Amino acid sequence: MDIRSNVLRQLKTRREGFSLEQPFYIDEDYFKLDMEMIYYRDWLFMGHDCELPKAGAYFTVQIGEYPVVIVRGRDNVIRAFHNSCRHRGSRVCTKEHGSSVRLVCPYHQWTYDLDGKLAFARHMGDDFDKTGYGLKPVHCESFGGYIFICLAQNAPDFQPVRDMVAPYMVPHHLSDAKVAFQSTIIEKGNWKLVWENNRECYHCAANHPELCRTYPEAPSVTGTDGGADDPEIAGHWARCEAAGLPSKFQISPDGQFRTARMPLIEDAESYTMSGKSAVKRSLSDDVTIDRIGTMLLFHYPTTWNHILGDHAISFRVLPLSANETAVTTKWLVHKDAVEGVDYDLAELTHVWTETNDQDRRIVEENAFGIHSPAYEPGPYSMLHEGGVMQFLEWYSTFMVNRLQGDQAKFSVVA
Repeated sequence: MDIRSNVLRQLKTRREGFSLEQPFYIDEDYFKLDMEMIYYRDWLFMGHDCELPKAGAYFTVQIGEYPVVIVRGRDNVIRAFHNSCRHRGSRVCTKEHGSSVRLVCPYHQWTYDLDGKLAFARHMGDDFDKTGYGLKPVHCESFGGYIFICLAQNAPDFQPVRDMVAPYMVPHHLSDAKVAFQSTIIEKGNWKLVWENNRECYHCAANHPELCRTYPEAPSVTGTDGGADDPEIAGHWARCEAAGLPSKFQISPDGQFRTARMPLIEDAESYTMSGKSAVKRSLSDDVTIDRIGTMLLFHYPTTWNHILGDHAISFRVLPLSANETAVTTKWLVHKDAVEGVDYDLAELTHVWTETNDQDRRIVEENAFGIHSPAYEPGPYSMLHEGGVMQFLEWYSTFMVNRLQGDQAKFSVVA
């Protein structure tokens, strides 16, 4: 039986409410199929438009086998391209971040305009037609300060994401923010284990002392029932929405993305050891009330986010192999906030730096145990791990539809 047929059979017959069978977490062939069906075909969060403050600013990223460059054009439009020269394939942009009037391949100096068109190629002869050798485009969408790309030739419709999430993002003006700090850690575990760990707080009390000072463990916060039956959450939504901040729980029909604004513990303002704001300068001048909690945004398979009154934190999940995952965290503050005056960097980053490292150890121990020949799928807590079950339901349905040839609406790359 070929790998696709085997995966399809296992997902169709999997036991609901239980973890996946061992190969889904450790096998390289299963991993390659995940990349082909999901990461190479769907919308992926890459970074923030404030990281590209002017024309020519760019950043690069590696997604599996694909190097990509994302750049702001002279027309202010953010575009993405395959970071592979049309001459002999060398990477054009080799730095993680940079800025250039044009994109020049370091190998033979083929030179591309910021819109991807080939502008100059030395000694190629009078009959060489530059118009056929521009950088290959990648689907790119930006909204609310966030940049998403899709590597597929035909991309799923992005409009539902924009329609649902943008109203929640607009008040925070993240396009006018700046990245105060970023870190990337390598977790020695499968990308699905990273997500499963994120989608529950069943483990929080015993593992996250810093986070638990401000973030509630309640299943109504981490789960997928919305939390409307929780009077504290319902009251928080009413208060925030009265101040012009969309807050109620929303989830896409297929379960891929969702958002809600959740209160922190005892009216804490921010993720700090004291619960007080980490940044004196508010993230947005349009947010006029305090104690807004955290706006949670999830979009499988690449990102979860926390947007607070004083700063925002984004997380990006990129698989490196069946047993390694890169998690990049960025802390965003108002563009005019001054380090050492408006915020102390150590205080700003402490809670999530510690929490990320704790989660890394948890994922790695989980992965270590799953490698045992004695491993078999175990039951999730119906009370605390609803978010994990929802993630696996999305993953299973998504993979089954793709493997069976789902005919969703697509748009062809320009």
